[in-house]
Amino acid sequence: MTISTDLFRQTMSLFPGAVTLVTVGQGDGRRGITATAVCSVTDTPPSLLVCVNRATDTCTEITRLKSFSVQLLDHTSDDIALAFAGAAGLRGAQKFSVGAWEETDSGLPQLTTAVASVCCEVSSYNDVGSHRVFIGEIIDSALEVGDALIYARAQFGRAQATL
Repeated sequence: MTISTDLFRQTMSLFPGAVTLVTVGQGDGRRGITATAVCSVTDTPPSLLVCVNRATDTCTEITRLKSFSVQLLDHTSDDIALAFAGAAGLRGAQKFSVGAWEETDSGLPQLTTAVASVCCEVSSYNDVGSHRVFIGEIIDSALEVGDALIYARAQFGRAQATL
């Protein structure tokens, strides 16, 4: 038996997730989405996975360029999360007008206010339903001090560091 889409969405909304942007490309070719389906895979080699809807230009560009970056958003960045989720009506490279962006040494977009920014080369991918699951080997990362933005029960929140 399979549960309904509504029940699945209600259940998954109870799982708090770190709010990230998955980004790719340069200049007018930059693309990005908001994602909570991001997690570590292994530390040898350092890698993570991201799930991206196959219908998006972001998925197309990651598949073509075989690289992507992930930005872990600061707790004050819900406006950026919403813009990359499409709520602001911005499309394609227009989304990068929200926030302060630069390029990494490998040419990937990097949000200067991100708590963490990770650059990856695609090592493999697999299609599962409507999404493509990318495994990326981490080739670079940048860390900042700050609390991460989380999302649960259709609301943004703050993951406070207790260190």
